[in-house]
Amino acid sequence: MSASDQDEAVDTPTPDQAPDPEREGLTPRQARLTGIALAATLLAGLAVLLLIRLAQRQSVLVVGVYGLAMILCGIVIELNRHGRTRLGGWLLAVGLASALGADWLLLP
Repeated sequence: MSASDQDEAVDTPTPDQAPDPEREGLTPRQARLTGIALAATLLAGLAVLLLIRLAQRQSVLVVGVYGLAMILCGIVIELNRHGRTRLGGWLLAVGLASALGADWLLLP
């Protein structure tokens, strides 16, 4: 085998070394970090909202609604850490909608 044949063999990727096609969207690591950052931001926002709502009306129901929403954010952070980003995203969206709906419906 000549030197030029060896160069061609090295430059030509084999099927198992073929580069991945252009990837659209986030990489799994980016998706996990984005989910964690979003859930942590919502957790902090819910804590502030809880303090505001408690200043307006001191009720166990207020603590219950916002406390459960904050626990849900913690669960979503753990799900994202373990690679369950889609489940965490759906759970965060449904949980946040439920918490806001409960705030509007249950809390005067």
